[in-house]
Amino acid sequence: MSVSRHPVALRLENRVGGATRLLATVMALPLIDGIFVALVLAGTLDTIFGIVETGLLIFGGSATLAVILAEMDGTRKEQVTSVLVIAALVLPLAAVEAALAPMIESVLNMEIFTRFAGLVILAIAAKTASSKVGEYLPSPGVIIALGLVASVEPNGFTVGFILDPWLIVRAVSAAGVGVLFALSIAAFAPTLRGNVDIDRFRFGSSVALGVLALPILGLLNTNAPIALAVLVVAGLFAYDPDADFEGASTDVSAATDGGDAAVAADAVDADASDEANASIDELGEQKDDREEFEEAGYGYPGEDESRAPWL
Repeated sequence: MSVSRHPVALRLENRVGGATRLLATVMALPLIDGIFVALVLAGTLDTIFGIVETGLLIFGGSATLAVILAEMDGTRKEQVTSVLVIAALVLPLAAVEAALAPMIESVLNMEIFTRFAGLVILAIAAKTASSKVGEYLPSPGVIIALGLVASVEPNGFTVGFILDPWLIVRAVSAAGVGVLFALSIAAFAPTLRGNVDIDRFRFGSSVALGVLALPILGLLNTNAPIALAVLVVAGLFAYDPDADFEGASTDVSAATDGGDAAVAADAVDADASDEANASIDELGEQKDDREEFEEAGYGYPGEDESRAPWL
């Protein structure tokens, strides 16, 4: 398994501490910095596919997967319990923000604010794909604040709640999709751990986020779930059921389970010695082959030549 060491994730981990709190921060961050409200107001929850895409990419995604697989310890039951505790926080907050969304919408020029919502998703996608690029971009909260300032129209402000039950249901459903994603990762963590390339999935998630932003910005006029398709393809490419990144430790653990650690160590040493001898023999054969080629007039390129050596 490729354990992501993305600088943004590392800074977040250093601030909040333990794995459960880190997962809670990752899943609740869209509710805290205003990203979720911006997407609700931009109309991303108007369709079933939009709800699924928002839940997977905003509340789930590569950050949630990386925390569960690379950071969380304990049994499967303990990890699932931790996700359920976080869900008890995320779902009510999503409902509250959806209840406030119509009142916020009444004071905004939605045509302008929607554009800023799309820019927020693009910024998150860029930060997810490359920490170097993210250093030159403002934070999502700053972009949303600028969008509020640019689109505010105080004359349309409506006092009190404009309750939209279906909007609340759709918002809670989107958060629920993210929770279900986290629960599925926690439930299958023993199978996924060691077989998922986290960095590859992170890059695929950033591409899916970028695709999600295109309809919001008006650059792609389609209701097709393209972002969801990109995310599914990214997951397929990131998963390798035959991967084995544990190396020689597997042989050692298998031998120690039989109660003979000394025999396991000797076996590893013998394997290493055999590999070293095979490498020396291979180098000798390559040297002989090279001499034969040079004698025949097919010499290897010299160091002063511009073309690269043969592979």
